[in-house]
Amino acid sequence: MNAAPTPGIQLSGEAYWERVRAAYPRQQPLMNLNNAAVSPPPLVVEQATIDAFRFVSQNPDVNMWSKLDAALPSTKKQLAALADCSSDEVALNRNSSEGLSTVIFGIPCRAGDQVLISEWDYPSVRAAWLQRLQREGITVSSVDFDVMGSDDEIVRAYEEAITSRTRVIQLTHMLHWTGRLLPVKRICKLARERNIITVVDGAQTFAQVPLSFRDLDCDFFVTSLHKWLGAPIGNGMLIVRQGRIDDTWPLLAPFDPPPLRIDKFDHWSLGTCNSALQAGIVPALKFHQEIGTQRVHARLQELTRYWIELASDIPGFRLHSPLNSDLGAVSLFSIDNLDSKKIEQELRQNHQIHVKYRQVRHIEGLRVSPHIYMLKSELDVFVAALREVADM
Repeated sequence: MNAAPTPGIQLSGEAYWERVRAAYPRQQPLMNLNNAAVSPPPLVVEQATIDAFRFVSQNPDVNMWSKLDAALPSTKKQLAALADCSSDEVALNRNSSEGLSTVIFGIPCRAGDQVLISEWDYPSVRAAWLQRLQREGITVSSVDFDVMGSDDEIVRAYEEAITSRTRVIQLTHMLHWTGRLLPVKRICKLARERNIITVVDGAQTFAQVPLSFRDLDCDFFVTSLHKWLGAPIGNGMLIVRQGRIDDTWPLLAPFDPPPLRIDKFDHWSLGTCNSALQAGIVPALKFHQEIGTQRVHARLQELTRYWIELASDIPGFRLHSPLNSDLGAVSLFSIDNLDSKKIEQELRQNHQIHVKYRQVRHIEGLRVSPHIYMLKSELDVFVAALREVADM
């Protein structure tokens, strides 16, 4: 089933999104409000993946590598078109964590080189850079900024942290904790002017927010395809600026002599893996493009603003995400004097609603992240349940 209305039938408002909802598998027994972690693929993607898996089973050695994998150059071209880069800069892997580890451990650094990270970056990203500190003697410095501060304040914090030894700046496009969209393009511009390498974690932005690799002007962009694009679980993408490919080491040693091209970062180095999962990427792209990234983004903003407005009069309700034009599908809230972990447990056990507890630095609360298959009527149920839990 396609997301687009049948030709000749004009649907708008909730009627359109009800059609989109019908194109997804039912979420049961829980209402899934943690799509920032992983989202269900549309039914057409699910079916394409199942068909590919069965096809592989008929003659694995031939059907997987000689037939399914033969379609991957076309898959890369279509991803590149959406990301605004060259297909020669696109590598396919399993998720953002794998892509980020490839980059973090692959960038040549020497003892004394400085890398800038922040405490808001994804935990495994921080851990990877700190491992390089312990093993190789690089310097890892944390940039401190207020997650609720202005873009100017955040840019200034990075600018003031740069030294003559700064080799790399690690950036998170949208914080998975709170949904804050950082001024990555401006920071990349600062870095480019100083010949500093930039790594952008785009796990939460690709296919959720309109973006362009060329416009961001970073060196590396990493994302998962099983979040907002709706590809099968276990698909990721790494984009490497053409001029950075040759001098960046692959995470895993390639089977063939190392080629000086993007292929050295691809999933081939894993050895035997489930290629059938990648057969779902193109159907996911087609489904997404039928709706359009702009429309997806607008709908996700609409859903987030909708539930926040409904919940805002709950006594003690506190939002930890900026309620501005950059707001997307991810937000974090807490309720004064109530244990967020207990709220999470009550919502799950007694109301069959799944949100995610998150804690970082001085902030803790519950992350809510609806996707386009969700309807406002479901968010009514969520807020009603939240109100009931808060009154207990």
